[in-house]
Amino acid sequence: MSDVTTSTGFLGKVWDLANPTRFLRFANRLIPVLAIITALLFAAGLYLGFSAPQDYLQGATVQIMFIHVPAMWVAMMTYSIMSISAIGSLVWRHPLADVAIRAAIPIGAAFTFLGLVTGSLWGKPMWGTWWVWDARLTSVLILFIIYAGLYALSRAIDEPTTAARSLAVITLVGFINIPIIKFSVDWWNTLHQPASISSLERIAKPALDVVFLYPLLTMALAYSFLFFTLHLMGMRNEIFRRRIRSMRMLSARAADKGA
Repeated sequence: MSDVTTSTGFLGKVWDLANPTRFLRFANRLIPVLAIITALLFAAGLYLGFSAPQDYLQGATVQIMFIHVPAMWVAMMTYSIMSISAIGSLVWRHPLADVAIRAAIPIGAAFTFLGLVTGSLWGKPMWGTWWVWDARLTSVLILFIIYAGLYALSRAIDEPTTAARSLAVITLVGFINIPIIKFSVDWWNTLHQPASISSLERIAKPALDVVFLYPLLTMALAYSFLFFTLHLMGMRNEIFRRRIRSMRMLSARAADKGA
């Protein structure tokens, strides 16, 4: 009985954050903490990455991996969070679900763009070309196009309810691309190398040497905390934007009545 009560109480506290005022108080307290942790993780990750030895095959270009791989991990994580938010928007009509989607779109697009650029920088010396139309690269490009389309849609529709429903539906449809990105190197013959860390077994016995594994995991944590910091800031800004919009609409209606 105590477990049920605790679970209900926890879920109740989570649902309390649906109130924009409570969420803003929560975000204002948490953002500085996340920002400090992010800065410390980036300092540690960059130090470990730049002090790592050169790879016997890739040379100094191996260090691009510490920027590229976490960027792609977080790009896919961002879209997964957007998809969960889309379910919350369509099924439970959670007040902040649409806010979470809108705030995550530009962040996910930025991480995806960073992954594409750093992947090209790595591919030129390794493959002899900036780009190849293999399954992994093409599906990542499609992810960036989806992000760009969602961003354009979020700015194109003014009516909040219609915009929220459209964003949620298209986000869920686009989620089919995430497993394609993840398993493309297993399903098709591609130039892209397979995942070095893909399961708990791979974490216990990774294909990467620890001198590369530790910087990679540290940078992955840094990117993740950066996402959550920027996401909370973006959600806060979206709430403020909606409040300003509501105030302007009320002022316009008052002016019309006065006229």
